[in-house]
Order: sequence, then C-alpha cells, then structure tokens
Amino acid sequence: MQLFNQEENKLNTLKEKPCTLEKDMQKLFEANLEAITGLNLVKSEFTIKAQRFDTLAYDADSQSFVIIEYKRERNFSVVDQGVSYLNLMLENKAEFIVEYNESQQENLKRSDVDWSQSKVIFVSPSFTDFQKQASNFKDLPIELWEIKQYEGGIIVVNPIKKSKAAPTIKTIQASADSELEKVTSEVKVYTEDDHLQGKSDSVKELYEAYKTGILNLADDIAVMAKKLYISFEKEKRIILDVVIQSQELKLYINTQYYDFLDLRNLGVMMADKTKWGSGYYQIAVRNTEDLEYIMSLVKQAI
Repeated sequence: MQLFNQEENKLNTLKEKPCTLEKDMQKLFEANLEAITGLNLVKSEFTIKAQRFDTLAYDADSQSFVIIEYKRERNFSVVDQGVSYLNLMLENKAEFIVEYNESQQENLKRSDVDWSQSKVIFVSPSFTDFQKQASNFKDLPIELWEIKQYEGGIIVVNPIKKSKAAPTIKTIQASADSELEKVTSEVKVYTEDDHLQGKSDSVKELYEAYKTGILNLADDIAVMAKKLYISFEKEKRIILDVVIQSQELKLYINTQYYDFLDLRNLGVMMADKTKWGSGYYQIAVRNTEDLEYIMSLVKQAI
C-alpha cells in the first residue's frame, strides 16, 4: 500500500517509520485497543505458569478471551506459539476469570465465557509469506494483524484475511496427545458455511440477497461469523446481526430506541434477555419484497 501527502496538486510519498521496540508497539495498540479491535483490555503483561502474555483482552460480543502478542522480528512460528498459548488458556480457565474479575467493573463466572471462541492475535509490522500461509486455515483461531507507522503520525492497521479457499486444520494429521489436537477439539472458528449448513436453497439465496444489500450500503463492512449469528461490522462497530433459521432470517439492527424510525413498523424492539446478537430492533424476513426499505432501516445504524 502506498500512502501520499497532498501539497496543492502534488503527491509526496509518505515514508514508513520502522518500529524500534515491541514495547512501543504494545503501548500504542493497548492505548487504542477498543478503537482498533473492538476488544476490552483486561491486563497488560499477564503471567501464568511462568508464561507471559503481552496483552489479555476480552471480546464482549462473543464472550471470549483473546491473547495478543507483538512481534518486531519475523522469525517465529505463529502456529506453534499460538496453539501453545490457547492450550495454556484452556488448561487454566479459572486464572483468566480471576484476572478479569479483579481488573473489571463486573464479575464473570466460568459458565459466562464461551471458551470455544478463544483466539490469539499476533501483531507485527509485517509477516512472511510462510507465516501467512501457515496460519491460513479457516478453523484455526489465530489471526495476523500488520501495523505500520508512517511520517506525519499516520498509522495503518491491516488484519490479514484468510483466503476464501483456506483449508481446514483437520487436514493436518495430529497425534491424539498433541496441543493442536486438544485446542481444535475445544475451540471452534465459525464461518458463514456453518450457519448455512443444512438450510434450504431458498433460505441460502435469501441470505445472499440481504448480505449483498448490506455490503452495498457502505465501504469496509466486514462479515464476522459468530457462534449463534453472523455480524456485519464497520470500523469494529456492529451494524446488525443475522440469525439464519430454517424458513426465514432474523435481522437484529444495532440501534437505540430514541433515534430509530420505522414508519412501516416491520419489526419490534427487543429486550436484552429475549434476543440474540447486539441489535435491539428485530425484523423477520422470508422474502425480498421489502429489501430496499429494510436497507434504509439498516443504514440508520451505520
């Protein structure tokens, strides 16, 4: 990616500033953790059994813990280290709960956490092609995020997306007692295919129609599959969640009571305990007759 600074009608290339210390990268990332990732900071330099994690974070949406590691050099194995961290987490769940309860304003019970959605994020100025390929499994809960600094105070953060044709980690033969086998048996990376599996062609086509309509509303809308629903997010903020059912879709638009207007009253406001996802306005759809109007409602959440 080339970045330029405009002076009148001339573009000047912005030069990248090398990151000198991993600690500087960590401080910048943690100070802006929610803005960058949508996660909540639990603990910096969290240590358990002589192993230190750079950042321990919590994903309130998926109710899961996230370990973040920062690397300035590129000579490390993302898979081996990531799997080892996940295995350590799953073997010491109580310690993670205790740390959260001691540092946050609320308390968690072990049953409140969805351990199946745990993951590890590696942050680095760049990753090798081998590292990107080694982590390119659709069901491997390890993510790579590149962060680059440029002159003029410009910061670029780029989560590396896995390819659409990414294979399953199950294609790797692992022994029964290996860390990889233990982690993959307990941690699950959800995809759109998981939610569409077993659904009729008409429901699949209905989802694709609404998905296309949502993605056309704005640039940089990301599709994030969760355990119970599929989220559509922009700049780490959830716009709406979609629950795919046997005969219909349920859309949960993430809006507030006081600033949302549905002149046709197609949906209903939902209380916290009676809904899935983050959205408060639920609309059930079985066809595309009101697609254009519903997109105007979704746009209110952007």
